[in-house]
Amino acid sequence: MQVTEILIVGTNKPILETIERLVNMEGQWLATLCYSVKEATSICLEKDFGLLLIGAGLGEDEEVALTQQIALLRPKLPVVKHYGGGSGLLFAEIYQALANS
Repeated sequence: MQVTEILIVGTNKPILETIERLVNMEGQWLATLCYSVKEATSICLEKDFGLLLIGAGLGEDEEVALTQQIALLRPKLPVVKHYGGGSGLLFAEIYQALANS
């Protein structure tokens, strides 16, 4: 079974840790957390991910900057915004983004 690595970026550590736990429970996904646009951009230069998940806490300008930078660095990397709504919504957002990539 192939594992899809998912980069999760946001600023609320407890929420990101919950998302990480949920993502890693799925078995076919492996989460990596980062807490800033700069960190996310840097790690995308070092490693290939199957998905970038934007969580709560980034400002609108930061989200735009991150999305633009990732489009330049990794144009085929799907980017999904997740702001809560439970694990069912989280999983649906991830599955849909991966299916469309």
